[in-house]
Amino acid sequence: MSNRRNFIVHASAISAALVSINALGQGTMVSETDAQAAALGYKADNTKVDKVKFPKYAADQQCANCSLYQSKPADSSAGCAIFPGKQVAAKGWCSAWAKKA
Repeated sequence: MSNRRNFIVHASAISAALVSINALGQGTMVSETDAQAAALGYKADNTKVDKVKFPKYAADQQCANCSLYQSKPADSSAGCAIFPGKQVAAKGWCSAWAKKA
C-alpha cells in the first residue's frame, strides 16, 4: 500500500510540475489578425501602428517597456498578461500598453 501511495503522490507532483512548466513555456506568437490582438491594435512592429486610430500611441512605446511584458526588455519576445499562453514581440505594441515602473 505504501508503494502505491508513494506512486500517486509522486505522479501528482510531477503532473503539477509539468502543468506549471507548460504555463510558463514559450507559447506561440500572437497573430496581428487574432480577434483580441486586432481589437487592441496589436502590431509586432510598433512603427506600423495606426496613429490615427490610436492617437495615444508614442514612438517610444513598445512591448519591451510595458508593465504587462513578462520578461527582460532585452528578449526578442515574451509572454504578455493580455495574451495568456502566447508571446508578443518586444518591438510590438497594443493599446493596452502601460509604462513599466
